[in-house]
Amino acid sequence: MADFNFELVSPERLLLSEKVTEVVIPATEGEMTVMANHAPTMTTIKPGVVSVKTADGKTERFVVFGGFADILPTGCTLLAESAIHVDELDRTVLENRIDAVRAELEGAGDEKKTRLEQFVAELTKLGEIVIPA
Repeated sequence: MADFNFELVSPERLLLSEKVTEVVIPATEGEMTVMANHAPTMTTIKPGVVSVKTADGKTERFVVFGGFADILPTGCTLLAESAIHVDELDRTVLENRIDAVRAELEGAGDEKKTRLEQFVAELTKLGEIVIPA
């Protein structure tokens, strides 16, 4: 299987930069698998899990809270609004994010309110997937 370059970047830090064989990203239009020689694409990212299969066969998982991905035949760069390794996510971190979005809902207009409500729903679903009950 061919390798390609993948970078996962958040405003806080570079989380991963290495050769990989496959990356699964939570694109807003649906989950998307990126491999070497992928057609050039740019897509927005919704809250979810990014699964990365490294060139040495290990799988890494990261939680992203939105952003966008730039995909080229030779690589993929995911610029996340915020991201952490899946092992660092706990219920408190997620609940704090949900509370912050709900507080922003208070004074939001109709269009923004709809987007924020969708974001709360995505964060809630993410918690159900990643954090055991």
